[in-house]
Amino acid sequence: MTTRFKKNRKKRGHGRIEKRRKHPEGRGNTGGMHHIIFDKCHRGYFSKVGTRYFHELRNKFHCPTVNIDRLWSLVPQKVKDKASKDNASLIDVTLFGYFKVLGKGLLSEGKPIVLKVKLMSKNAEKKIKKSGGAVVLTA
Repeated sequence: MTTRFKKNRKKRGHGRIEKRRKHPEGRGNTGGMHHIIFDKCHRGYFSKVGTRYFHELRNKFHCPTVNIDRLWSLVPQKVKDKASKDNASLIDVTLFGYFKVLGKGLLSEGKPIVLKVKLMSKNAEKKIKKSGGAVVLTA
């Protein structure tokens, strides 16, 4: 007797899906709301996600940053040699392509500086003033 006529055949599997006939889960992407792969790999495939930003200008939010501990590495060697503890040297950070100064680290040279910046964190400003320097904010 062939296998398909035996009683045990009916006990195996669960209906059409288990027997792999036709398209039990639907053709193509149908039923994707129930298929986990769509949630993992294709977020927002079936519905809108997030807020839209009409006419986004990426340049508006362009703000490269630099930390305090790297300030002296930007400056040429001639300026470093001229700097002393008495007179502060002027560093314009925007000339080097940075818009914001952050307060990580310490001022390595220990010499006061006058810093021209567009944006500045509070922590960085404290450290510069503590070393005897000053901050000039530009537009």
